[in-house]
Amino acid sequence: MELPQMPELMGLSLLLGLLALVATAAVARGWLRAEEETSGRSAGQKANGCPPDKSLKSKKQKLQQRIRKEKPQQHNFTHRLLAAALKSHSGNITCMDFSSNGKYLATCADDRTVRIWSTKDFLQREHRSMRANVELDHAILVRFSPDCRAFIVWLANGDTLRVFKMMKRDDGGYTFTATPEDFPKKHKAPIVNIGIADTGKFIMTASSDTTILIWNLKGQVLSTINTNHMNNTYAAISPCSRFVASCGFTPDVKVWEVCFGKKGDFQEVVRAFELKGHSAAVHFFAFSNDSRRMASVSKDGTWKLWDTDVEYKKQQDPYLLRTGRFEEASTVPCRLALSPDAQVLALASGSSIHLYNTRRGEKEESFEQVHGECISDLSFDITGRLLASCGDRAVRLFHNTPGYRAVVEEMQALLKRASNESTRQRLQQQLTQAQEALKNLGALKK
Repeated sequence: MELPQMPELMGLSLLLGLLALVATAAVARGWLRAEEETSGRSAGQKANGCPPDKSLKSKKQKLQQRIRKEKPQQHNFTHRLLAAALKSHSGNITCMDFSSNGKYLATCADDRTVRIWSTKDFLQREHRSMRANVELDHAILVRFSPDCRAFIVWLANGDTLRVFKMMKRDDGGYTFTATPEDFPKKHKAPIVNIGIADTGKFIMTASSDTTILIWNLKGQVLSTINTNHMNNTYAAISPCSRFVASCGFTPDVKVWEVCFGKKGDFQEVVRAFELKGHSAAVHFFAFSNDSRRMASVSKDGTWKLWDTDVEYKKQQDPYLLRTGRFEEASTVPCRLALSPDAQVLALASGSSIHLYNTRRGEKEESFEQVHGECISDLSFDITGRLLASCGDRAVRLFHNTPGYRAVVEEMQALLKRASNESTRQRLQQQLTQAQEALKNLGALKK
């Protein structure tokens, strides 16, 4: 057998080596092309707003996805007296306000929006709302103007008031426009409440130090009140627009009268009266719709109902009508709301609500864990038939069954004394309506 010559062997070896290099280069080019296509698909998906394919994510991306904080779930709550839940905000609701004409509810949240809800939709399946955007900030407090053509908000970061005008469109909706300039910054401590007098003559702002400011509608300070509470926990304007009241670290509620002349010009703020009787700091207070009653809740574990229809200029003090126990108030801050007719008191602590009959001082209803967060606001609508609360991303509305029971008791007592037939018919009609409402809600006591 003849062996191949040496040059032929070398040529064969070189040929095999060249083929191996070509194959390696081809494989490398194919791999690079696949990587480029993968990168291109991911970049294209990102540019189009689409997430890249999960199979193409790196281990680091998957790890980041796992440790990313999940979006909180909406708190679920059910109750036989729950009338509706208003859900459109994407952030926690901090405040709400019913318009004086009863047609709207305004809510503000940390999602940089204020929403205006139609109250006539509350008992319907769908709840419509209109959105006003708060540019470069978010509102923590909101209040309607008396004519319902504007609303004011307190800005969380700006620490001042901003006014929004409501312009009605041809289609029935509204356009919301912020005024060119916000109010000047005057407060040196966090705000606790704001308000507009129903007369439209002044605006009140109160901060957590001891300061209450009275403004005109143009953003000028008319008067500064030092409450001497050591710190303020709450302040409000009375529905009659005569008074401004505050509470705080001291065991009383202080009330001032804001005085105007016959021509509507501001004159002065004078001390009117005090609610004295608590033995510890007062968390909160509220007025009835006619300003003739007030309610307060204190760290001493009690709530009190007061008759404030007094002639304070003749040194007449308010009368204490009722004291009730609310032990939760001794350990945690509380909020309260008083029904327009002062027949029902709603107390909120944490995420729970309790309803009391103010005539007897008895608890009649309780709603536990209503919201996923602590309740931030509590209010009756102007009819007194519904109670609204907020504390997460929803407003929850409850039927006011203690209010209907109070009407039944009052009408039955008045019928016994009525002598006129037309009066008896009117009272009987109101009694029947209240009883029918309780029956439909399954809350009629036998």
